[in-house]
Amino acid sequence: RNDFRWISIGGSPVTFGFEVNPLNAMMLGMVSLVSLLIHLYSVGYMHGDERYPVFYQYLGLFTFAMLGLVISPNFLQVYIFWELVGLASFLLIGFYYYKPEATAAAKKAFIMTRIGDVGLFIAIILLFLYTGSFDYSTIFNQVTAGTIPSGSLTLIAILIFIGAVGKSGQFPLHTWLPDAMEGPTPVSALIHAATMVAAGVYLVAATYPIFAASETALWVVAIVGGFTAIFAASIGLTQTDIKRVLAYSTVSQLGYMMLALGVGGYVAGVFHLFTHAFFKALLFLAAGSVIHALDTNEIYEMGGLRKRMPVTFTVFLIGALALSGIPPFAGYFSKEMILSAAYEKNFLLFLIALITVFFTAVYMFKLVFVAFTGEPRHTKEVHESPWVMTFPMVILAILSTVTGWINTPWFTPFGDWLLSNSALSGIPMGEIHEGPLWVTLASVSLALFGIFMAHLFYRKHFVCPIVTALPFLHKLSRRKFYVDELYDFVFVRGLKGLGILLEWFDRFIVGGLVSLVIWIIGGIGTLHARVQNGQVQLYGAIVFVGLTLLLLAFTFFAKGVLG
Repeated sequence: RNDFRWISIGGSPVTFGFEVNPLNAMMLGMVSLVSLLIHLYSVGYMHGDERYPVFYQYLGLFTFAMLGLVISPNFLQVYIFWELVGLASFLLIGFYYYKPEATAAAKKAFIMTRIGDVGLFIAIILLFLYTGSFDYSTIFNQVTAGTIPSGSLTLIAILIFIGAVGKSGQFPLHTWLPDAMEGPTPVSALIHAATMVAAGVYLVAATYPIFAASETALWVVAIVGGFTAIFAASIGLTQTDIKRVLAYSTVSQLGYMMLALGVGGYVAGVFHLFTHAFFKALLFLAAGSVIHALDTNEIYEMGGLRKRMPVTFTVFLIGALALSGIPPFAGYFSKEMILSAAYEKNFLLFLIALITVFFTAVYMFKLVFVAFTGEPRHTKEVHESPWVMTFPMVILAILSTVTGWINTPWFTPFGDWLLSNSALSGIPMGEIHEGPLWVTLASVSLALFGIFMAHLFYRKHFVCPIVTALPFLHKLSRRKFYVDELYDFVFVRGLKGLGILLEWFDRFIVGGLVSLVIWIIGGIGTLHARVQNGQVQLYGAIVFVGLTLLLLAFTFFAKGVLG
């Protein structure tokens, strides 16, 4: 750790510097490597774009902000880089500013994440009021010592989680994340793999001593994560835009990570964050390779790409297998740890996670079968992407295959190293051990069954009987359960209606009262002007009337007092 005194607030010093521990060392390596590969890939993908230098400026700012966030030793510094990450994402999502969809998506992402940021900001203020410090270690020591009331700790933990919900696209602040696909595909890869959405999960992991002190807060994290996982996966089943399917898979996998952290599977959640970065970046870059070749995101305008783009197909298949949790790929090991942790804590959450495994395999291999197999549904002359794009994908494919082996049920160097963090000492959490064999068998079997069903539906064109019997379910999923429409009706139109009502109130009620006062004062002034006309007789009459009224008033008052 290395820092210096920056400013003083109320006599309490605020430092600025960096701190390296096992958690952020892992994040530093992962963010730097994935970002490097995406920067290299972008040389080919963005070639010929007139704003090529601007793109790299924004991309560099994005990476800098994320690296600054993960090495920050205190909440105030975290918040500065947290907001910088949000700014960089706004610039990159809206990179194609001449497209209305891109500018709308950028504004949506900025506003939705700001809602979560309010929660984090309030949590930081409360922590400072209770501890007099923004420093992680000072706050964690006071949490461990029990100097902060349990109710306040629960509130603070939930407020921190609200910040993470916004950044990591968890329900109900998830709607910005799929729309963020309007940015260039390398941006999507960086947002969904190593930077923005990873920031939310990292924040919960970095402040885990606060969450561990509140069972209620952990349950909130687990329930929101579990619901988000299955909710987003069920939407991904019916989407046909290749990037949006991957976007909903990201939301779902982030839900897995939150679920793991909520049930005490700290190592499981962080390990899945680590492995997911590689295969999700791989999937987005492979999708970008296809989009670069065909100029379309719609999978039903693709087809037959397996032979024409063999490298892209191979790496995309590896990414799909890893995301589906098929051994021996990285996603299998991290996902099994999450399932085992959920099984030990709560069977319903475990069941939700297990069903999500099936959904994930179905929608991922829907992409594989529709986009890469069968007959071409396009007329373009397609060829493989240049080496500057395929090389980063091959590296990520290798990482998506081997990184899972650093933490297996029988060999746990990653977990042991992660738990060596002094901030986690004395915190009860799930042990690192092999779960029941049937959990592994059930998970892999469901994933394989999902691949088989995807083959039936999208290669053999077998009509799903559930869709035939209950078409409204398909429509609900296709329309994303109408969450966007609900938000538009309640918040956008609702606030517009409230604005119209307030404008009417201001004009006719407030303005009317002001006009009434003006009219009364004007009337009095007019009357006074008429009285002041120089006629002595009128003045005498007014004085006489006034004296008479005063005399009558005095008489009645005297009678009331003396009588």
